Amino acid sequence: MSTRTPLSIEGVVPWPDEVAEQYRKAGYWQGTSIGSRIAGQVERRPDDEALVDGSTRLTYRQLWDKSASCAQYLLDLSIAPGDRIVLQLPNSWEFVALTLACFRTGIVPVMALPAHRRHELTHLASLSEATAIVVADTDRDTDLRRIAQQVAAEVPSIRTVLVHGELSNDATPHAPERALAAGMDTPGRFTDAEYEPTGADVACLLLSGGTTGLPKLIVRTHDDYVYNVLRCNDVTEFDSDTVYLGTLPSSHNFPLACPGILGALFAGGRTVMLPSPAPERALRTIDAEGVTVATVVPAVAQTWIEHQREHHTMTGTTLRVLQVGGSRMPDELAARVEPVLGARLQQVFGMAEGLINMTRLDDDPEVITNTQGRPVSEADEIAVVDEIGEPVPDGTPGALLTRGPYTPRGYFRAPEHNAKAFTPDGWYASGDIVVRRADGNLVVAGRDKDMINRGGEKISAEEVENFAYQIDGVEMAAAVAMPDPRLGEKLCLYLSLTEGHDVTLDDVVAIMNEAGVARFKLPERLVIVDQMPTTKVGKIDKKAMREDIRQRLAREDTAS
Repeated sequence: MSTRTPLSIEGVVPWPDEVAEQYRKAGYWQGTSIGSRIAGQVERRPDDEALVDGSTRLTYRQLWDKSASCAQYLLDLSIAPGDRIVLQLPNSWEFVALTLACFRTGIVPVMALPAHRRHELTHLASLSEATAIVVADTDRDTDLRRIAQQVAAEVPSIRTVLVHGELSNDATPHAPERALAAGMDTPGRFTDAEYEPTGADVACLLLSGGTTGLPKLIVRTHDDYVYNVLRCNDVTEFDSDTVYLGTLPSSHNFPLACPGILGALFAGGRTVMLPSPAPERALRTIDAEGVTVATVVPAVAQTWIEHQREHHTMTGTTLRVLQVGGSRMPDELAARVEPVLGARLQQVFGMAEGLINMTRLDDDPEVITNTQGRPVSEADEIAVVDEIGEPVPDGTPGALLTRGPYTPRGYFRAPEHNAKAFTPDGWYASGDIVVRRADGNLVVAGRDKDMINRGGEKISAEEVENFAYQIDGVEMAAAVAMPDPRLGEKLCLYLSLTEGHDVTLDDVVAIMNEAGVARFKLPERLVIVDQMPTTKVGKIDKKAMREDIRQRLAREDTAS
């Protein structure tokens, strides 16, 4: 446990002193760093495999030594504790080693996404005042080194560009390029004792996942992130026999710490890295590596289920748990997981801003299929409120508010947004509409901007989408509001279909009428698309759909 004074970073919103002391006394915060948690496993099992990336297999000691080498490399480049570096790397052992190097030195990684380009990276570097940016050399047909130099030209604080792969031939770079590989195998000079962060130090800056505007930065400290991982480990039952498959971008909170890569390392398990969740390779890898837990979003779960049904690629029985999160999983799809993949479904509903809800592995099938779980910590506070902030009864949709020992009190350098998103007494307004059942489990009804207000009647997009998924041939469904001069909004349903199928609006209305659904919830327009638009974090982009239907209506008005 470090005894030095926590680093002060301007723009971080701290927990109130009395609240922080309460969390320490309760044992939620133990004053330990992320690195120290992993160091214990290095001592206990130095020769056990920690990480697999293609043909590269690293033991705990080898991974620890590479991260120490990388830590010293960063320090030698004059990147100091408390400095921020924008980290954009594919799923790889280098991502893990570099992230651990940051956690061990107090250097703060800003977790950019692989899909980000100049616009987003410039925003993140500028907002965080990053001193370095770390990129792969290329991503398909895109030269990321060139983009990094463009960012460096626009953000004066960037002094170094670290490249995973081949350096460019740029004769006049705005910031010197350094090979990340050069820092992975140098003789060890780094000592944790000199740099180990305190529990109160900032561990990393995660990205908000909203679809409006550029991402905000979420401050996670060692205290709160360690607690986050430990509680998720307990609920997901990670231990030294866990083999975790990471296919989602590792910079996301979900595959990084819920419990994810860090959870496996904390528990002494093994992580297998893949660059994408493409079903054929992922399912073969599950068999080859004896994977016990995998993390996916609903769209990926659907592709795995369909591929397994058709090809029976996965022949083994090691997969114990499939965690699904990132967006609400349709009930119909949830029911297919265990029969087809042989794994217990664990629904995960949470946010990089803190609160994580999970179904438990021993929950009744009805709970696992039809809810998104309950908080992982007894210290998580939840309120479900109406439009004026008053609590609503269980069983009634309302806006989710939360606070607790791993839900920060504000975004980084965002005072105006913090005034809207956080109450004076620390409640975070997540923007989610949920129903809390009598058993404490939550059912996600959508986002606050995902509720269609049809002449004062509120329609949950998720509810309509679940009916659409019951129709044969529906691949993806998204219900959105379309403008109406009389009612304000009506409901438009977007569908993508599997090849060879045809679905009409009458088909959707018929299945909803058969279930006795109130008529005001029936979709009044159907749009069939080849592929759903998605945001940069891989979620269905309903903002784009709302704009699309607005333009369609405008063109029809003009034509008439």
